[in-house]
Amino acid sequence: MADYFADDPRTNRERMLAGDLDISDDPESERESKRAVKLQSLYTAAYAEDPDGARPILADLLGSLGEDAHIKPPLYVDYGTFITVGARTFINYNLTALDVAPIIIGEDCQIGPNVQLLTPTHPVEPRPRRDRLEAAKPITIGDNSVIGAGAVVTRDVPANSVAVGNPARVVRDI
Repeated sequence: MADYFADDPRTNRERMLAGDLDISDDPESERESKRAVKLQSLYTAAYAEDPDGARPILADLLGSLGEDAHIKPPLYVDYGTFITVGARTFINYNLTALDVAPIIIGEDCQIGPNVQLLTPTHPVEPRPRRDRLEAAKPITIGDNSVIGAGAVVTRDVPANSVAVGNPARVVRDI
C-alpha cells in the first residue's frame, strides 16, 4: 500500500473530521460506531414500548434533536453525533444516515420511509479504493423540504424543495 499520508501528521479521525481522504481504522471512530449501534438498538426497543419515553435515547444518539422532531425506527447511522435534526421534522421508518461528515436536516422537514443520506465518498481509481481510502461531504437538507420515499441523498437539498429518486434530485419548489 502506498503511504498516502507521509507528510500529514494527523490521525485518520482528524482527516475524516476535516473531510479529507482517510482510512477508517481509527480506534475512537470504532468506539463511536459501536456506541451508535448500541443506542440504535436501544431506541428501537424502547420505541416499541413507549415512543415518547424513547426520545432521550434518540437525543443521546444524535448531535442535536429539535423540539417535536420525530424519527420512527429503525434508524441506522455510522456515529449519530454528526446528525442535526431540526424542530418539527418528521422522519419515517428505516432512515439510513451515514454521518461520516455532518448531516443537517432543517426544521419542518418530511422524510419518507427507506431514505438514505450518504456522506461517504470513495476514489474512482482502483488502487486508492483497494487501499481503503475514503472521504466524505456534508449534506444539508433545508427547512421545509420533503424527501420522497426511497430517495438516496448525496448532496444538499435547498430549503422549500421536494427531492426524490436515486440519486435524489429536486423536482419542485414548495
